[in-house]
Amino acid sequence: MASDLSNIIKDELANTLEQLLSNSAKVEEVNEANLENLDASQCIEGNVKFDFKDISSKWQFFIPTATATKFEYLMLGGMGDLKEHIDDEITDAVNEIISNICGSISTSINAQGFPDVSGIKNEMEGSSIIDCSSCSGKTNLYEFSISLGDERLTLFISFDDAILAFISGITGKEVESAQNETASVGSGATIPTPAAPVGLDNSLGGVLSDDSSKNLKLLFDIKLKLSVRLGTKVFLLKDILRWDVGEIIELEQMVNEPLEVLVNGVKIGEGEAVIVEGKFGLKIKSIGSGSMRLSQIGL
Repeated sequence: MASDLSNIIKDELANTLEQLLSNSAKVEEVNEANLENLDASQCIEGNVKFDFKDISSKWQFFIPTATATKFEYLMLGGMGDLKEHIDDEITDAVNEIISNICGSISTSINAQGFPDVSGIKNEMEGSSIIDCSSCSGKTNLYEFSISLGDERLTLFISFDDAILAFISGITGKEVESAQNETASVGSGATIPTPAAPVGLDNSLGGVLSDDSSKNLKLLFDIKLKLSVRLGTKVFLLKDILRWDVGEIIELEQMVNEPLEVLVNGVKIGEGEAVIVEGKFGLKIKSIGSGSMRLSQIGL
């Protein structure tokens, strides 16, 4: 069974809109598209390519006029009048929003350590203003109903076949994963290649027995505190007591050295600081295997 990315897609879609538009956002529901109820003549089509492992997947975003004009209006701080038609400024704003949504989705997926989805990258391949009627022939087209502040807005995403196995929570359909390949045996007979338990990396799946893996899954929802250590230094108590506002404290860490990644106060790896959608983030540079991380944090 492939890892299901559906909740990540919905969460990052809402989170990104909330950050960019300064309004509370939530994906209320996702359904197969019914364009008969769409009261719009135009929409913005945005094309995005996702690559991970040996899979390349292309998604098409369709943003109807009402949603597109509202997006640009809120990005400008709600100043001026709400436009009635899509223009170049609205298209640019929507492109930025789609790019940020896809970037957030990629970052969040990569942070999960899924065994079958890793190193995912995305690229915006362009956009255009089209007639909404041309969307009717799109396959795997889904309608995302979003509450934004006090309003309900709609956007559509068309997924290609390559990603369907990873979004069963959106499609409501179980699709055989392309990653569950078969291994040849004897004179051409095949047997399924065993997959590591969902949420565990391959090295951990090989160390643990099936029973141990099942028991470990019971602990997956335990919350652990992640922290990043910029640097340390030992000080005398008298020095600490004389500190005042404006004091500059020199640490032992050099500016080009990696930061320590701690879970519940225990170092499990090293990384470097990055900026993700205006917030500090961490890019992992080195980290132990899954089994090593478990032993380090006492599990």
